[in-house]
Amino acid sequence: MVLDASPDEVWADIEDISSHVEWMEDAVSIDFTTDQRSGTGTEFDCATKVGPIRLVDHMQITSWEPGRAMGVRHVGLVTGTGEFTLRPAGVEVASRDEAESSPSPERTQFVWTEKLIFPWWLGGPIGATFARPVLGHIWRTNLKNLQRRF
Repeated sequence: MVLDASPDEVWADIEDISSHVEWMEDAVSIDFTTDQRSGTGTEFDCATKVGPIRLVDHMQITSWEPGRAMGVRHVGLVTGTGEFTLRPAGVEVASRDEAESSPSPERTQFVWTEKLIFPWWLGGPIGATFARPVLGHIWRTNLKNLQRRF
């Protein structure tokens, strides 16, 4: 997803973890379980709702590179890892004499990856297979919501 803001501007928005509920459809609330509110080591509970399924996803921030990346480990009922990565987005160049694309400091390529492991009571690997299109739709909506913030 390309966002119409610089990586630093995007980072300034997403580094406020508590604000993620404003653009993530599946995040109901975030409650910090550490005094720390940002950076590696921050932990929080995210009340999550996907259709009729409600659960609390406990997360730990595993990487924190301002303007570049934020990594998380899911350690609640659903386990796994996730990461937001930001980099200047390429822009199309009108002239054939110029390079095909070059980075633009005013736009950001935002990539969100998740690798989740479902517990047996949510169907384990089979549940994950059925959840993939639903979660993909939710995450695409979340990215569109994030895009509207810029």
